[in-house]
Amino acid sequence: MKYPPSLYRVGAGIIYLVLGLRLTAADPAMPSKMSTVAELGARIEAHVTQARFAPALWGIKVVSLASGRTFYEHHADRLLSPASNSKLYTAALAFDRLGRDFRMITPLYAAAKPDVHGRVHGDVVVSGRGDPSWRTRGASKNFWDAFEPVVAALIGAGVREVTGDVVADATFFHGVPNGAGWTVDDLNDDYGAEISAITLEDNYAELRVGPGQQVGAPGLVTWLQPWADLAVDLRVLTVAAGGEKRVVAQRIFGERTVHLFGEVPLGADPVLVEVTVPRPAAWYARGLKEALRRRGIRVEGEARSVRWPEASVVTASAVKLAEVASPPLHEMVTAFMKPSQNLETDLIFGYIGELGRTPASPAWQTSEELAVIALEEFWKKSGLPSGEMRFEEGSGLSRNNLTTANATVALLVLMAKHPASAEFRASLPIAGVDGSLRRRMQGTAAAGNVRAKTGSLRYAHSLSGYVTTAAGEPLGFSVMLNRNTGQPASRSVRDELDDIAVMLAEFAGPVRGGGGGAP
Repeated sequence: MKYPPSLYRVGAGIIYLVLGLRLTAADPAMPSKMSTVAELGARIEAHVTQARFAPALWGIKVVSLASGRTFYEHHADRLLSPASNSKLYTAALAFDRLGRDFRMITPLYAAAKPDVHGRVHGDVVVSGRGDPSWRTRGASKNFWDAFEPVVAALIGAGVREVTGDVVADATFFHGVPNGAGWTVDDLNDDYGAEISAITLEDNYAELRVGPGQQVGAPGLVTWLQPWADLAVDLRVLTVAAGGEKRVVAQRIFGERTVHLFGEVPLGADPVLVEVTVPRPAAWYARGLKEALRRRGIRVEGEARSVRWPEASVVTASAVKLAEVASPPLHEMVTAFMKPSQNLETDLIFGYIGELGRTPASPAWQTSEELAVIALEEFWKKSGLPSGEMRFEEGSGLSRNNLTTANATVALLVLMAKHPASAEFRASLPIAGVDGSLRRRMQGTAAAGNVRAKTGSLRYAHSLSGYVTTAAGEPLGFSVMLNRNTGQPASRSVRDELDDIAVMLAEFAGPVRGGGGGAP
């Protein structure tokens, strides 16, 4: 049975009068058990209608996956910014369009096959398709391992020498290297790294910035990934031991100089700084040439790259030397969903867009725009709520993506029945365990239980996914909070969303079969 918000407000008022308690999730005097849907609804309603949320906008919906019954909703049809909850939509689209075991194939071309001596006369071309897996960060590998799939494929094809250039061809994606609706500020940080059909290390490099030998000396800088072709303008000084440690990196968009400001105390551990790399396909080409040299393959020419709107260097007469396969889709989706990785999401989104390109597609129509069309087609085909999803990119970094809690829950319900439901669910962060939820809801009923996608932008926060109640009933939920400006310093905005997820996990109401009934 579906209950109007007014009923929950009445219920909340009754509980206030009877118990004489201030019902907030942070109140230790709050009743520990909720045994009816009305009590659950009253408790959530009391939380979201606190005075400090007066300027804010909530959108919430909770449904039973077993019966379809709506347990609670609060402005569930309100269009809000989902932030990285957008990745739920990209993941669902990818599973539906490509299949859980799909692999991206990157072809390697040359003008002709190697001769009897293994010599390729002319260029070798890596024709990128957006494979997000060419990275080693966090995998206990060294930088050169990122090139091993291509190097091994070329060696397997008999290549021992290249008389021409090594070319990274990133023309498969059409569009500028940033997503629609991103801000200029985003482009300086790792989460706003350039989108490219050929990527390397998620398209950002890292520097260690440590103290000098004495107070007043410049800091010491070490690149962790080479060949990024970035200059450093060092303005970091060594200060006395015990002083403040702070390093700020700034790369002006379109330039190749990293400006480093700040102080590092004498004897302190280095600061790790992340810097986006412009034209990542060129970075890949430089690294690949060196990786080939390290494996004994001589390249006489240069390392270079092309990207849209430049023309592809792959001609009709080109010979395919080999191809490189990505990991299966379910692994790639998990890789972007667990840590909420923007670039890898956008690569899969752009790939799906390019599948829809036809000879009639305008030359200026971007991969991203085609992907949005594919998402809208999936939405309509699946019978999801019309008019409640308006996206312009796939990762959620755009401030212009809009959706409703109602739409997100409808998507979650759909994916719970999808052939890829197990893989979709497994890709979600687990509260208190991994991904972007690893430090959240620890020590609560939600830990190890809630599987949900997080989302966070300035003034836009979301948490949507699955939870099993204390009575064993599986729920799908979406909680979005926008424009919250009255947050007390003692609590993070994430706490406000997590409290609701914990309430759902603690709910002890009886499991209902069929369509449910009165509370």
